[in-house]
Amino acid sequence: MDDPHDLDRLVDELNASARERPQAPPRLEKWLRVLREQGGSDLYLVAGVPPSIRVHGVIRRLAEPILDGEDIEAQVLPALPPHAAASYRTHGHADASLRSGPGGRFRVNLHRERGRAAASIRALPLHPPRLDQLGLPPAIEALTRLPHGLVLVGGPTGSGKTTTVAALVDLINRRDARHIVTIEDPIEFEHVHERSVVEQVEIGIDAPDFPTALRSAVRQSPDVIVIGEMRDPETMRIALAAGETGHLVLSTLHTSDVTSTVSRVSDAFSAERQPTIRQELSMALAAVMTQILLPRAGGGRIPAAELLMVGYGARQHLRKNALQHLHQEITISRKSGSFTFEESLAQLVRGGLLDIDEARARAIHRDELEGLLVGLPGSGGGHGSRIGS
Repeated sequence: MDDPHDLDRLVDELNASARERPQAPPRLEKWLRVLREQGGSDLYLVAGVPPSIRVHGVIRRLAEPILDGEDIEAQVLPALPPHAAASYRTHGHADASLRSGPGGRFRVNLHRERGRAAASIRALPLHPPRLDQLGLPPAIEALTRLPHGLVLVGGPTGSGKTTTVAALVDLINRRDARHIVTIEDPIEFEHVHERSVVEQVEIGIDAPDFPTALRSAVRQSPDVIVIGEMRDPETMRIALAAGETGHLVLSTLHTSDVTSTVSRVSDAFSAERQPTIRQELSMALAAVMTQILLPRAGGGRIPAAELLMVGYGARQHLRKNALQHLHQEITISRKSGSFTFEESLAQLVRGGLLDIDEARARAIHRDELEGLLVGLPGSGGGHGSRIGS
């Protein structure tokens, strides 16, 4: 191709083709519209039942015919971008984002169960959430002021990890003049350029995989790197190196508490490499936060969280693989902004946002929670502590 303009046109055509978003079929469009209208978070398409939506944590079936696998595949597969459709046909599962109607964005997981197609579709907000609207302790804001290091946000599926990270990025974007690169599969929250410059890389469209995208990102002089999820050792290794060499790196993991979040990283590597990884982790890790969503008193859901701001003591425990001491380290480092899950639960109860029995059922350290609840009806006398104020 002799004419450079022809080459430019070809590149533009390829990029446009890669980013072309297929339209959802009419029935799927209808179900997604109902999901939005009823304020639901998820649409479930499973053979043997009608389309079902989750509203404030409760599953509701729509007044629609019962689905079979062919119905589901016929509605969802045409709505996927080419790379995701190919993944489903080859591997039996696919993750992608789709648009439906003006401004409607959704995250889609198309998979198979009992030999039939099934889908889980999450409604995505039109704008990134504001951190102060999530109901998290105000101390979380300190994560946006870290100059560098690796910040891990853990929690089970559906606990709001991605939402929290998006809110942290939004705050940095609006407050600071920085270069932010996000790497996601798929992109869930679209950030406009505020004071910062924000680049958003989507796996399958802009890069083939997380390690490739991350290696490229660190060469782009970013201040902040967001990794949608650390799924493999290579991504974790590059993230550790980036956090240690001057970047602020935010990522999520499917875990239940601070200790399991930290151990998930080292356990991803072979036994002979784990001592080296723990050493790198002790130098790169800046903070670990975990959260879950709980039934809110009066309806809806509310997050409870714990936060470890990593200091000298925590780094020593990481090097020695004495992770059982990290919970104690949270209480020791309260002045740095750390707080325990039980302190978060107690504050929610004291604020009338969480039922006391729900808090007791969710506590990891029950005795600690009971001490914090002293003075409330049904708990004894005395006073608890406050966090994040």
